[in-house]
Amino acid sequence: MNKYILLIPAIAIAVFSCAVNAAAQVVDANGVAIDTAGIYDGRVDSLNAAVFVSRQAGNFISKGKPIRTEVISAAGLCKMACCNLAESFENSASVTVGYSDAVTGARQIRLLGLSGTYTQMLDENRPVMRGLSSPFGLSYVPGQWLESIQIAKGASSVINGVESITGQINLEHRKPTDEKPLFINGAVMSDTKMDLNVASSLQMGPNWSTVILGHVSGNLESYDHNHDGFMDDPKMLQFNVANRWLYYADNGVQVRFGVRALQDARQGGQEGYDRKTYSLDMPSDGVTDPWGSDILNRSINGYLKVGVPLTEDNSQNIALVADYNYQKMDSYFGSTSYLGGQHSAFANLLYQNEVNESHKFTLGISSTYDVLDENLYRLVAFAPVYDRDLSTNLANAGIFGEYTFHAGDKFTSIVGLRGDWYNKDGFKFSPRVTLKYSPVEEIVLRANGGRGLRYAMPLVDNIGVFSTGKRFEGIFDEHTLEDAWTFGGNLTYYLPFGASSNTYLSFDYFRTQFSQQVIVDYEHILNAIEFYNLNGGRSFTDNYQVDFTVDPFERFTVTTTFRYTNAKVELAGKGLVEKPMTSNLKGVLNLQYSTNLNKWIFDFTASVNGSSRVYDFMKELADEDGNLLYKNGRTPVYPLLYLQVTRRFKGVDVYIGGENLTNFKQKYVIVGDKGSDGLVNPRSSSFDASAIWGPLMGIKVYAGFRFTLWKTE
Repeated sequence: MNKYILLIPAIAIAVFSCAVNAAAQVVDANGVAIDTAGIYDGRVDSLNAAVFVSRQAGNFISKGKPIRTEVISAAGLCKMACCNLAESFENSASVTVGYSDAVTGARQIRLLGLSGTYTQMLDENRPVMRGLSSPFGLSYVPGQWLESIQIAKGASSVINGVESITGQINLEHRKPTDEKPLFINGAVMSDTKMDLNVASSLQMGPNWSTVILGHVSGNLESYDHNHDGFMDDPKMLQFNVANRWLYYADNGVQVRFGVRALQDARQGGQEGYDRKTYSLDMPSDGVTDPWGSDILNRSINGYLKVGVPLTEDNSQNIALVADYNYQKMDSYFGSTSYLGGQHSAFANLLYQNEVNESHKFTLGISSTYDVLDENLYRLVAFAPVYDRDLSTNLANAGIFGEYTFHAGDKFTSIVGLRGDWYNKDGFKFSPRVTLKYSPVEEIVLRANGGRGLRYAMPLVDNIGVFSTGKRFEGIFDEHTLEDAWTFGGNLTYYLPFGASSNTYLSFDYFRTQFSQQVIVDYEHILNAIEFYNLNGGRSFTDNYQVDFTVDPFERFTVTTTFRYTNAKVELAGKGLVEKPMTSNLKGVLNLQYSTNLNKWIFDFTASVNGSSRVYDFMKELADEDGNLLYKNGRTPVYPLLYLQVTRRFKGVDVYIGGENLTNFKQKYVIVGDKGSDGLVNPRSSSFDASAIWGPLMGIKVYAGFRFTLWKTE
């Protein structure tokens, strides 16, 4: 395991910030809380708020948003262990989360049936988790750092770029102006994974406030419950610290800035793997070195937001958003090494004018610049050695405009147009349109569509390919500008029954169609992974979803969701086929009941996960008795159950829970030729630990606490 270095600068900032505490207020000239220049997309901070006990819906569709937006609230983030962002979507059928492979612990999401690389991740409207940050980025956002998550489906605003092909997931963190000088959350799971989070919001006079966020997590032990010779979960240790500041001037100017530093080390595969001594050669004594992965990620991030009102009522304003991120990933897989560094810069300057209640427009310019340094050394059996240093600059600069028209609460239209110059592909136009119509108060109709563009990073976007013995073929070291159009709509009907106004039935349909895409093909060449461009071929997904929420009686909520996905792609030598390893359906039932004053909270979640087409090389896999694992070439349908009970005391919540209570696990997650000991030989060209479609771990139980110290006047 790599040695851990201290994050001295970030920790010093946090210690200094903890030394002061006062009060602040965010209001305009009339004493009304505002969000200058729309920096937080309608989110308003205010300290002069009464503290009260209420019951917040965990998951709900926002009624006021023009685009179909599912909100996972702070209450929703407490329904499960939610140690990190990857574990925060189990109550949502919109987002499916799975493992990239059985070795690294990397998690990936799917939205509208496509990989999470096509979903734009935003941290309070700043693009994040791009490039080298994406494989493990979901694990680097502690759930208890968050205030809410907003999942917007389809082609959304052009203001933050057009990398949002299937949608956007925006993360709202705990605010500097929160009335919580101290929050501590700790949890431990039965697999020895431990998680500790600390947050402190401090007010420092009438103009300054800050929030300090700390996180440490890791597992003490590793297990091999399925006895395949590989650890079920990698050993890991993560340190994560952030400091966010808000300055609110008397004249209405807002300045927000912050820093974050992270280090994460993880080692998976077979026990005893040492990247320095590992060799493919068979020694004379016949005892081979253990195969595994060793990954060290380090990153530093800084951002600045400035909002300046140009009029007293803030109807005109300008804003500047700037972000810098450096990501270093040193990763080793057997004899293969991938060493990457990425400098990323994002800048957005915009002018907003709210002419009147009906008309509003935004104009702006923005740019994204990525400097990539990659060293790939690939050594596997029966394949030539690949050893190259790759240095790539990926840049785009764009100008955009967005016009919003409101006809009261009845109708809203947002029309956006963006033109971007890409340093490798020239100039591209990206139009987007969003419509919202409410013929009566109980019915909301939405439609949106537009173009999305992003530079692919074939190896990082598909990090599971390193956990194989297969050789790489094709354009795996190139960066294609992927191009897609997404169209869809939503109908939400608010029903006149239940114990609250939050009873609704919702139906969605979205289609994404690619005109250019990088295809990662496991099936065209035996024991090889081929990367090639779509180049006129077909690739599309159709996604249907139905949601129903009701409170049958006070303090009891029932939420049901069902999603069906039809995903097709044209593969070399096969034509148009169902996309492999893509689940075709998911259903979720969530029940939550709380006693009077929320002293006890009971959460139960059940989900059913549909089948997917397996790779051709998996069709002949059989168990010990010779029975085929994947009859008809498909994975089985499987259920998952989650349960949590929370007891709330004054300032302290204590909770216990269980995950995957059905104890369902994917069998034979490690594929390939077997040795004399009956275990898969990781030196074989057929070795593959990336063919993952289901849970890797069985039943897990956990216990934790949340301590909140409220500010007193």
